[in-house]
Amino acid sequence: MKIPTKSTLPKGTKVNKEAPKIEFPCANYPIKVVGKCIAGYDAIVIEVLRRYDPNLDVNKVHAKDSAKGSFRSVTLYITATGKDQLEKLHQELTALDCVKMVM
Repeated sequence: MKIPTKSTLPKGTKVNKEAPKIEFPCANYPIKVVGKCIAGYDAIVIEVLRRYDPNLDVNKVHAKDSAKGSFRSVTLYITATGKDQLEKLHQELTALDCVKMVM
């Protein structure tokens, strides 16, 4: 299958390059945290997220180790209440030594 290298949109079509706007509150907002595979990593991440969403459903938590077992990703779903909440959450998670990336 050949992948087009040029746009297949009709000529003159404007493409919105802005990220979609989030409407708050936003239930089931995914947060993925990647960090060192250490004992208690999941609990550390969950503890931080519970400060921002006390109703965090731990049954929806999905965790996976990297192929070599050096890193672990944890995906959680929170109720996002606003941009300020998400920024503070991101800052707190990235300040942890065991966390490498937050998406």
